[in-house]
Amino acid sequence: MPLLALGLNHQTAPLPVRERVAFAPEAMPAALSDLARQSGVNEALILSTCNRTELYVDVESGAETVPRDWLLGHHGLDARRLDEFLYHHADVAAVRHLFRVATGLDSMVLGEPQILGQVKDAYQIAREAGTLRAPMERLLQQTFAVAKRVRSETRIGANPVSVAFTAVRLAERLFADLSQACVLLIGAGETMELAARHLAESRVRRLIVANRTLENAQVLAGRFAGYAIALADLPRHLAEADIVISSTASREPVLTRTLVENALAARRRRPMFLVDLAVPRDIDTDVAAIEDAYLYTIDDLRQAIDANLRSRQEAAREADALIDLQVAHYQAWRRALRGDNPLAQMRQAAEAQRDDVLARARALLAHGRSPEQAMDYLAHTLTNKLLHVPSANLRAAALRGDAELLRAAQHLFDAGNDATDTDA
Repeated sequence: MPLLALGLNHQTAPLPVRERVAFAPEAMPAALSDLARQSGVNEALILSTCNRTELYVDVESGAETVPRDWLLGHHGLDARRLDEFLYHHADVAAVRHLFRVATGLDSMVLGEPQILGQVKDAYQIAREAGTLRAPMERLLQQTFAVAKRVRSETRIGANPVSVAFTAVRLAERLFADLSQACVLLIGAGETMELAARHLAESRVRRLIVANRTLENAQVLAGRFAGYAIALADLPRHLAEADIVISSTASREPVLTRTLVENALAARRRRPMFLVDLAVPRDIDTDVAAIEDAYLYTIDDLRQAIDANLRSRQEAAREADALIDLQVAHYQAWRRALRGDNPLAQMRQAAEAQRDDVLARARALLAHGRSPEQAMDYLAHTLTNKLLHVPSANLRAAALRGDAELLRAAQHLFDAGNDATDTDA
């Protein structure tokens, strides 16, 4: 059963392409369920952020092209318009890719911490949609453990940098003195919270937070002594802003060319700097053609971000070494699940016996037996069933003097150890 990672990101695809394949948060559960229903698909997880859209899929042999075909069909795209931007990883390479993504080694800002939260969100959505089983459940749990170790054992997180941080630093360079600036944040998610924190540290003169849900804007604005408005009130307040930073989940532009032109007229042509961190974009691309409007997209931040990469290169190499070790651990566990593995066969037999005894215990309850009687039956019968075959084989080994098998059994079951630790 191949494990596949299929997707595109800021390194392989321009912003207009990334917009076409992005998944809106509210559409994710239905998309996951649809993907998981495809023939040959066993498990599925979708990671969709402003910089990447990726499918992690466990498929049957022979179904390797199903995820890519589904992605094309779901978004109504022609293969000729998408294939050149897609990357494909299988098995070991897919595991390593996910570990690198979650630790920020594949991010636009090397080592940025936000992506781990986004992977965790994707995991939670997949769990709630019921599209994960044991192999990918284990993979995701190990992914989170690897990311934690990388953070604690390397300096990849030194001098925290994020897209939000880079946007604020760009605004500082463009405006020179943020203490004299009015900044408008459009959106109230994690990116905007990070931006607000950095702006507060820069002692911005005034902070306005606009959001579709006013209550969320009020919560964020309240943390940083800002002023909250509803998204519908943007036309009345946009002219106040010297700097606009936007990151929402809107599928359509929040700021149109007309809206910005009217605001600039009210500002008597004083320049306005706009930074669009959203995918799909929040600010109409035509705004870039307006005199006195200076629009930057998330791709435009790349040059500013590159200056921060050098200090993290050594930490990234250390992180990659740690990741390689953890990839090997996960692959060893995954190999143990193969049907011809004795451990897998033993577990399957034990689970079949468990299910049989559990069904009989439930039948006792249905026929009026007390819970205590049913639990007593379940405990004793399951113990006897699980031990019957090993016990019979060990007795036979003792009778024929098979000392090697007896020593192996003692080692396997740790028969001389009285410890009660049951951590598997």
